[in-house]
Amino acid sequence: MDWPEATTSAALFPSFTGTEDGAVPHFTDGQPAWMLLDPNSNDGLKAQMNALEGEIEIEEDGFFTAGKGIIIHASATVEAGAYLIGPCYIGPRAVVRSGAYVREYSWICADAVVGHATEVKHSILLPQAKAPHFNYVGDSILGANVNLGAGTKLSNLRNDGGEVHLRINGQRMGSGLRKFGAILGEGCALGCNSVTNPGVVLGCKNVVWPNVTVTGVHGPNEEHR
Repeated sequence: MDWPEATTSAALFPSFTGTEDGAVPHFTDGQPAWMLLDPNSNDGLKAQMNALEGEIEIEEDGFFTAGKGIIIHASATVEAGAYLIGPCYIGPRAVVRSGAYVREYSWICADAVVGHATEVKHSILLPQAKAPHFNYVGDSILGANVNLGAGTKLSNLRNDGGEVHLRINGQRMGSGLRKFGAILGEGCALGCNSVTNPGVVLGCKNVVWPNVTVTGVHGPNEEHR
C-alpha cells in the first residue's frame, strides 16, 4: 500500500537524527511512522526495547518498579509515588512525576516528561515531548517538543475492538493495527481535555483547541477548533 509521504517519520520528526542522548528507537525509512507500533514486527517497538541494555532495576519491597527490564538513566528523575512496569526505558534527564503510571513498552527519551496521573503504555515520547498532567498515551508516538494539555487523551482502541482505520483525503485505509492511538509531529500543542480518536496523525506544529476531538490524518501547521 502506498502511504503519503506526510505519514513517514522523516516528515513528522524532521529534527530526529537517531543520535540523540541515550537510547532512541529507529524508524524504517519511507514507511508510515505507526509501523513501529506493530506488536508482531521483528523491528517494532517491542522488539527494539527487548534488545536494550542498561542499568536495570528489579522490584523490591517499597520500591517503585515492578517486573524486569526497567532501564533508568542515571540522570533521569523518577519521583516518589510513580509506578513503572517493565520493560520500559527512562532516558537522560527525563522526568517521571509522582503519580505517573508507566506501563510495558514505554520508551521515554531524553528530557521528556511523564506527569502526575499520566498513564503511558506501548508508546514513545521522543526527546522533550511532554505528557505532563492527567494524560493517557496509548500506542502512540509523540515528536520532539509536543505538549499535551491537562486531561488530553490519545485513545487507542475502537469501541468494537476492530482494526483501526485512518482517514486520508476522505478515504478509510486500514492500519493493520488493532491498537493505535496517535502520531503527533514535532511541536504539536494539544489543549486541555482534547481527545484524539484512534488512528490520528498530526503533522508538525498542529494546534488543537481545548475540548476538541480530532479524527484523521492532517498535514503540518493546521489548527483544530
